[in-house]
Amino acid sequence: MAAEASSSQGSSSQRSSSQEPSSQGASSANAQALSGLKVVELGQLIAGPFASKLLGEFGADVIKIEPPGTGDPLRKWRVLKEGTSLWWHVQTRNKRSLALDLRSEDGQEVVRRLVDEADIVIENFRPGTLEKWGLGWEALSARNPRLIMVRISGYGQTGPYRDRPGFGVIGEAMGGLRYLSGHPEQPSVRVGVSLGDSLSALYGVIGALLALQERQRSGQGQYIDVALYESVFAMMESLIPEYDAAAVIREPSGSALPGITPSNAYPCAGGDYVLIAGNGDSIFKRLMGAIGREDLAEDSRFAHNDGRSHHAGLIDDAIAEWTRQHPRDYVLDVLESVHVPVGYPYTAKDIVADPHYLARDMIETIRTAEGDSLKVPGVLPKLSRTPGRIEGGGPALGQHTQDVLDELGIDRETQARLRERGVI
Repeated sequence: MAAEASSSQGSSSQRSSSQEPSSQGASSANAQALSGLKVVELGQLIAGPFASKLLGEFGADVIKIEPPGTGDPLRKWRVLKEGTSLWWHVQTRNKRSLALDLRSEDGQEVVRRLVDEADIVIENFRPGTLEKWGLGWEALSARNPRLIMVRISGYGQTGPYRDRPGFGVIGEAMGGLRYLSGHPEQPSVRVGVSLGDSLSALYGVIGALLALQERQRSGQGQYIDVALYESVFAMMESLIPEYDAAAVIREPSGSALPGITPSNAYPCAGGDYVLIAGNGDSIFKRLMGAIGREDLAEDSRFAHNDGRSHHAGLIDDAIAEWTRQHPRDYVLDVLESVHVPVGYPYTAKDIVADPHYLARDMIETIRTAEGDSLKVPGVLPKLSRTPGRIEGGGPALGQHTQDVLDELGIDRETQARLRERGVI
């Protein structure tokens, strides 16, 4: 979500900045892949903070700037416990919270001093907001030529729509995903998570890492311009070439995957569903054998995907006729035994109890600042030598303000004046 203008967290000691992580440091027992990098997060809600979360999980020192008094609105989103969003402990883990008024001149000066020592700034305000505050790319990169800035917005920093507010759901619509979501001749539906924001965050992180690599050669920083709609559009596979070369406008198809057969959801006895992906040529033959339809397995029309796709309804009906007769677990056992990809839609309850999730450390238990035990998703991607890690839950608002200002050399008397004026 592009923002509108408006526990234990690891060591608070000053970390090295504005340099590439040294190979010597990376080989030490406690160093991580991004140890030595300093990241300043100016965004709020989802896209920008998700990007900095990923960097923080791999050792970057992430300083999250939040409005004094209110903080990031995400603190009050979805399910709350003791007044704080449970989502907060996922989105903001491994960060330090600096409560700072970006609209004030004193607050803006603190940001400039932070940026002088920073490697990466991540922001997801509407284009022009930071420029209005004197904190835009031109101003900050003039102070720190090695700076890398990730800029995430609804429509990007250029173009006729740049000034429009853009949230993830709008990016999903403009990017083409929302039109395909749902069943034919019914209103489109959304995925129940902020997919457009998360995809944009991933592209932002990729861009930042590319820029870090290039900076090793040139010594110069650059900015990364990420648009929510473009991040979604990049996932749309053959949508455009099919339209351009064959005048095909891809339409919603419910649970099926058009042109790839069989790949669908199938009903089981008892009201459950399974998802079966039997679209490989040899997999299809094994699937047909397992359901007792050797005739379809040997039919030359169905030897390859293009032929199967012309008869998708016939094949789906044959599979559904078999699955309806059996409980879900039986279907899973039979198809897994012949190496056909099969699964079912997991709920949160299914996920936290699944032995594979647990074996791969994808469910971790943390201790929040309030002392509560809380299960959260594990860290991705998995690095063999310098893996990421979680250091507690999300910080209290302004929990690290004094530490950060001390590191900048701002004396306590000045801090007290800033606090009196509501700047921090």
